[in-house]
Amino acid sequence: MSSVTPDQPRRPAAGVGADDRPDARARGPGARARAGEASRGRAPLAVAAGVAAVGAALTSYLPVALVLGLAQLSEDAGAVSGALRAGLAGWLLGHGVPLATDAGSLGLAPLALAGLAVWRLTRAGVHTSRAIGARGGRSPRQALAAAGAVGVGYALLGALAAVLVSAGGLRVSPVRAGVTFALVGSLAALAGAVRTTGVAGFLAARAPAVARDGLRTGLVAGLLLLGAGAAAAGLAVATGGGDAADLIGAYRTGVAGQAGITLVSLAYAPNATIWSASYLLGPGFAVGTDTAVRTSEVSVGALPAVPLLAGLPGGPVEGLGAGLLAVPVLAGMAAGWLLARRLLRLAADDRAQVSWPAVLGPAALAGPVAGLLLGALAAASGGSLGGGRLAEIGPVPWQVAGVATAVIAVGALLGAAATRALAKGRAPS
Repeated sequence: MSSVTPDQPRRPAAGVGADDRPDARARGPGARARAGEASRGRAPLAVAAGVAAVGAALTSYLPVALVLGLAQLSEDAGAVSGALRAGLAGWLLGHGVPLATDAGSLGLAPLALAGLAVWRLTRAGVHTSRAIGARGGRSPRQALAAAGAVGVGYALLGALAAVLVSAGGLRVSPVRAGVTFALVGSLAALAGAVRTTGVAGFLAARAPAVARDGLRTGLVAGLLLLGAGAAAAGLAVATGGGDAADLIGAYRTGVAGQAGITLVSLAYAPNATIWSASYLLGPGFAVGTDTAVRTSEVSVGALPAVPLLAGLPGGPVEGLGAGLLAVPVLAGMAAGWLLARRLLRLAADDRAQVSWPAVLGPAALAGPVAGLLLGALAAASGGSLGGGRLAEIGPVPWQVAGVATAVIAVGALLGAAATRALAKGRAPS
């Protein structure tokens, strides 16, 4: 007979581990992973954030030092120390920190580098959240703490870089660098932290459906318009490729140096994409004070020998080129069509009807969302290339935001309403 009485709990049979018990199986692999992380201990917040911030800084700085080192190379010039210092200057510029030179302020940030830095900082927020055991905890406090700690560590690195660059001849404010790096580091790390901790999903699940759909539709419309801008900018550079090649060859820095200059130009390709989108919207952009590049007007003077400017249009749009004016509206209509198709598909699965407010509400909200996105990108894409007439380059942010809001809202409403009317409330085939 068994020695175990009915009142005594039975021990699991041999070969059955803790994870095989019914309660452990019910928790699932995600819960076991989080339990494993907790059992291994949590890293101190300062240590985790410091390591993550340094890693993000190195992975965004080293490519800049390499590219600028190539750009400085010639047959008898180029030193490692100069390349490292130039890399620090370019790294600061990529974060929006202006560099004071004898020719004026240099503040035109290469957005390709800015995108790389933001991506690495987002990953820093993810790694920090995991290291302190906040993964899946849905704690806004832990997400904010992780992001703030990464921002503080990144601010110290930015201030140190400003001090080192200023010792080489350029003038950079350590306070300005520290504040800028703190803001960029905290916001980017927060994006990664809220996703890792589950706060983003928690908030999204409780947001109104109209807000969720409107945000999604506005982002889609903005991205479609940026894609059209990238295509237009690429076509312009391709048609003016000979001029761009002549400008690169005029630097006479050898093959390696010309390769570096080409890579520097590519780092500004996202800037050109945003300028091109602003051109399609109508406000256009400036390439110096008292200049304008719009579909209705092109007024520029003498331009610097920069390959990025080789694809500027020679005059206002005429003839078939006027069809470019319809591109922003078509982007909004495409986003509205996708919105209505998605809602109709979900309604068909639930055997329900799609109401007009459920379609038109998000479509109208897509306009302000796209306007804020494009306005913020327009502000980030502009800057200065020195003093004098080159002190103003890029689009006017509020003009881009205002026009994008109106155009995308109208386009999205047209696309969504037409799709809903043609479908008559039924799921599309």
